[in-house]
Amino acid sequence: LMNNFYKNITFSKAINIGIEQAMYEDESVICFGLGVTDPKGVFSTTLDLEKKFGVNRVFDMPTSENAMTGIAIGMSMNGFKPLMTHQRLDFFLLAMDQLVNSASKWHYMFGSKVSIPITIRLIIGRGWGQGPTHSQNLQSWFAHIPGLKVVMPTSAEDAKGLLLSSIFDPNPVIFLEHRWLHSSVGNVPKSLEMIEIGNAKLLKEGQDITIISMSYMTIEAVHSNNFLERYGISCELIDLRSIKPIDWNLIFKSVSKTGRVLVLDTGHKSCSVSSEIITRIVENLFEKLKKPPERLTIPDIPEPTSFGLTKNFHKRAIDIAKVCTKLIGKNLVKEIEDELPIPKLHDVPGDWFKGPF
Repeated sequence: LMNNFYKNITFSKAINIGIEQAMYEDESVICFGLGVTDPKGVFSTTLDLEKKFGVNRVFDMPTSENAMTGIAIGMSMNGFKPLMTHQRLDFFLLAMDQLVNSASKWHYMFGSKVSIPITIRLIIGRGWGQGPTHSQNLQSWFAHIPGLKVVMPTSAEDAKGLLLSSIFDPNPVIFLEHRWLHSSVGNVPKSLEMIEIGNAKLLKEGQDITIISMSYMTIEAVHSNNFLERYGISCELIDLRSIKPIDWNLIFKSVSKTGRVLVLDTGHKSCSVSSEIITRIVENLFEKLKKPPERLTIPDIPEPTSFGLTKNFHKRAIDIAKVCTKLIGKNLVKEIEDELPIPKLHDVPGDWFKGPF
């Protein structure tokens, strides 16, 4: 069975394979963006694609995000499936007019006769001194806009399967990749296997509390769960994978069972994805809740650049474990602080991390 999988490949390589398969499958798929033909290939995700498909289908672009997004939208209306890549979500903010006032609206405005099959890859992340304008997680912005789908994979397998679904979706998809995940590894199907957008993944069944997570925070949730299991706390862990649409059926089923819920969000607290999830749970399952819902987000201030100031800015496994034990009613503060300390290198995923920038 494992012969049908690429074994232990990185999240970055899974993205690379997904793009390659889509381009072999459909000649209308094109890939462009700042850095896609550079030697490092956008965290290695676009390496060798120019060699395989030529400069007409894989190319760098001018530093003109708004104009190039408009070109991509025009191409998508004329038979192409553009895959546009940005090394920072922050850079793409220059093109929000094209996305919000054009791409997301035209299928609706033209009576479903026009489709905009564009996929926009945006790299998100945190730490490494990147500060307020290079580390933003703005998924709630995009999720607020009717006509857009928003995807945030965690595993290498999901990255490839969801990217393929995004590329072949007839309308716009925002595809958010956390840079701390690019070097994570997993087994990925060799086939052109797509994962339907809008289906969350139940990573672990549990009885005591539901943890709903997204992107890199799912990794911290897994670390926290490994600790909590040793102390008899049974967590049900859901990886959203898709922010728009959200898999409400799985969420409601889980919370109805456990009666306790913690939502983990990589974004700011106010008007966040976690806000929407908790609101829907309270609206639909109030009588099922044993405790008020909790959430962990970053605070409502820009991310600092200083190594000292970022130490407690982002939430980690230690914070997740503390909230879970509070909701369960167990006092494990000493054990948590002893066994889940904040790493010395708290602003990078490991000492191996060297960028790029």
